[in-house]
Amino acid sequence: MKQNCPLKYIALAGLIGQALFCQHDVQAQVKNQPYSYSFSQKMNPVLYSPHTRLHTSSKPYLFTDELLVTFDSLQSNQPISSDNLFLRKLFNEHLIQVDREDYSIYADFLPDITIGKDRLGDKRRTWMNSLGFQAGATYGKKLTFYTNLTKNQAVFPQYLDDYINESEVVTGQGSFDDRSGNKKDWWNTTVSLTYAFSKHFHATAAYDKNFIGDGYRSLLLSDFSANYTHLKLSGTIGNVQYTSIWAYMNDPTHKRPEELFASNRYGDGKKWGVFQYIDYNATNRLSIGFFQAITWTNRDAAGTRGFDFTYINPVMFLRPVESNSSGSPDKMFLGLNSKYKVLQNITAYGQFLLGEFTAKEFFGGKGYIHNKWAAQFGVKGHNLFAVKNLNFLIEYNTTRPYTYAHFNTGSNYSNHAEPLAHPLGANFREIVGIANYSWKRFDFSAQLNYNEKGLDPADGTNMGGNIFQSYLTFPERYGNHIGQGIGSQVVYADAKAAYVLNPKYNLRFEVGYTQRYQKIQYDTPVTHKSGVLNIGLRSSLKSLYGDF
Repeated sequence: MKQNCPLKYIALAGLIGQALFCQHDVQAQVKNQPYSYSFSQKMNPVLYSPHTRLHTSSKPYLFTDELLVTFDSLQSNQPISSDNLFLRKLFNEHLIQVDREDYSIYADFLPDITIGKDRLGDKRRTWMNSLGFQAGATYGKKLTFYTNLTKNQAVFPQYLDDYINESEVVTGQGSFDDRSGNKKDWWNTTVSLTYAFSKHFHATAAYDKNFIGDGYRSLLLSDFSANYTHLKLSGTIGNVQYTSIWAYMNDPTHKRPEELFASNRYGDGKKWGVFQYIDYNATNRLSIGFFQAITWTNRDAAGTRGFDFTYINPVMFLRPVESNSSGSPDKMFLGLNSKYKVLQNITAYGQFLLGEFTAKEFFGGKGYIHNKWAAQFGVKGHNLFAVKNLNFLIEYNTTRPYTYAHFNTGSNYSNHAEPLAHPLGANFREIVGIANYSWKRFDFSAQLNYNEKGLDPADGTNMGGNIFQSYLTFPERYGNHIGQGIGSQVVYADAKAAYVLNPKYNLRFEVGYTQRYQKIQYDTPVTHKSGVLNIGLRSSLKSLYGDF
């Protein structure tokens, strides 16, 4: 499929920016950039210190106050002293940088060029050639603008290539043109405009991603799928932070012919979502957050619907968790997110997501199909063993079968043919371990994942792992359990070493090795192996997931 570069979002953001330039300043400057776990975990000593009471769960962050100081410090890491303009631009500064009393502008060239070889799989040569730019601007202390645009070509390892061909999207990036020799070709862009009405209230119009949680994964709302257009309002009063997001998303799995509109597969390739999150920092150590999400297809059986203005109200919990008999065409979730700073440098965190719920069946232990939930438990830390910049995370995630699916498949919990929460969809267990160490401009990371997932058999019986199927096609009302179906076990390991050339835009020279082993428990078990050694010059500012 072909994806046009969404330049209209850049133009729209620019017009909005011009309209707001006449406003007056407020107390604090605001900066932003796309969310990435690898960057945000470097801020853990401030975010998860028991001496601070910062809201850490709603991302991407708006960098103000303490976070702005930390952000600027990371972007100025180990500056190289030189009077040579070329060396300063290469190692210390933005390519273009203008700082004035009432505004600032910067821009950078973004290369992401890697080459590799799969030594355990089909021996293919893998590579990526991504070229683009980023630009940002601030006006006074109210307005912040950011954008990036890249043109990308790549050959992926076979397991990722199989996923991309089946879903018809590049992981987390969107649609592509398929070329010869397994080559994929696509555009990707991000646009974000933030306006600070006051120090405590911000509005963001963006074509970007969001993430709710304190871990590596999120079972509530993650940054796994492609960018989507949204408006986000966030406000902080005392120890309470409230976030409301109204999103307009792509749904290519439901761009169907007209004759199918009368079935549950109707759609026009678009969908809507409303995501609301309230975070309460009870103490410096304890925080509790409540989440609500509603998704629905843009076009109903009558060929109409569009945005439902009953959801314009930013107040959450206006509707109870729906039962299976409600017949609502919308998909709704409630969720809980919490963390507790156990020690000076150790934090425990977790999530619980609840879909349909019947109390009698939930506690009956009979595997009732319509009790749908997901849970996360994790521990993360910084400066481990008193070693500065040594961070770690250990996390467990699990999701019941059918959890993110809906009887109307156009309203399932997805965006652009990928899950809005966990990459594995549903019907799985997973454990993740990550360690990262930074020394001066050197950066080292290691990751180990293990997951078990139940796959659908060859006859297509819906065992609950594929969120794009209607859950009305379930084979059994009772006896459902996590991992049912054809068993699949995956071991994923990744190690990287990098030297950061310029921290302003994460330009780095990187060497890495990724190994993946999958065993599928057919009557005759099948194994898939991949082991890719790669090297490259990279400047990626966002998370690109292949660890599933």
